[in-house]
Amino acid sequence: MGYHTIIDIFQVLSLSRSRCKLLLFCTMLCFWGYLLYSQFGDRFYAHTVTRLSQRIISDNHISRGLLHEKNDMDNAGEDLEEVAGDVQDDEVDPDLSQDRFRRRFPQAIIIGVKKGGTRALLEYLRLHPDIVATGAEPQFFNRNYNKGLEWYRHLMPKSLENQLTIEKTPAYFITKEVPARIYAMSQSTKLIVVVRHPTTRAISDYSQALEKKPTIASFETLAFKNRSAGVVDSDWIAVQIGFYAQHLVNWIQYFPFKQLLVVNGDRLITNPAAELGRVQDFLGLRKLITEKNFFFDTEKGFYCIKKTEEDYKIPHCLGKTKGRAHPDVDPEALQQLNKFYEPYNRIFYEMVGEDFGWD
Repeated sequence: MGYHTIIDIFQVLSLSRSRCKLLLFCTMLCFWGYLLYSQFGDRFYAHTVTRLSQRIISDNHISRGLLHEKNDMDNAGEDLEEVAGDVQDDEVDPDLSQDRFRRRFPQAIIIGVKKGGTRALLEYLRLHPDIVATGAEPQFFNRNYNKGLEWYRHLMPKSLENQLTIEKTPAYFITKEVPARIYAMSQSTKLIVVVRHPTTRAISDYSQALEKKPTIASFETLAFKNRSAGVVDSDWIAVQIGFYAQHLVNWIQYFPFKQLLVVNGDRLITNPAAELGRVQDFLGLRKLITEKNFFFDTEKGFYCIKKTEEDYKIPHCLGKTKGRAHPDVDPEALQQLNKFYEPYNRIFYEMVGEDFGWD
């Protein structure tokens, strides 16, 4: 619109000369303001967003770098089976618009098994910049489902759009209702289950219980209904968890095998880099966690994390409850338990297409 046109309009409206000048001045001021915004506004906005994103990513890397300081809290999830407390309202930063940085439902869940190596796997995955993970186990789909999905989402750490949120609750694998509940939340959820030799896993489970309550009966007493006849007590939960094939059937009714990865927990101990390579491929992540991120601690007897190649002086190992010594168990009882598990193991091998060599 030209200057003369604007003046003509004012004259038509029979405005006074002074009011006409005032309106003309205001109109031109808005016009020039619009030109300045068009020229520089987008550049300023882009610069601000870039600076803000860099600060968010930097903060996330710093928090992941403090892994070794959070072991006590994280161990409480599996060892003490603590459930996260009341959820705080999600505080929204007005500068972080367009859902760039917020709490999201997990795209991947470590569903089991207890004493299989789930804590180790989660701590290793935290090294990856594209992963954010919960601390304590949410225990949502098995214990807190009545609290609702929004309660669950608020337990998740905040993440950027290109990051993957992951949680772990080993009890999910053996709880019949959980597969349907996760499926109802998201049909595309990726599932990870870490398994070990079922007899070794049962002894590890017993060791944890023994540490909490030294007066409990011996492993042999709990594992067998009739020790002399070799009759195993399949009602004991430590034995039941080792029926991997039986539990897996519940999951494949809802999720295809392509969405489920079985991690070899024994190999995770002896060669963590190889198993982490498989996990990163499964999750569609860049292979950033390699053998350079691990070193064997001869004192502890297992691999520890190093964030960089030069990170030898500051070890990042799992908590003191990990790698605890197992009690002595009668070799004959071990042989009987191994034989008991053989048919279950063979079915499991066929289901997942891998022989774990437990027999």
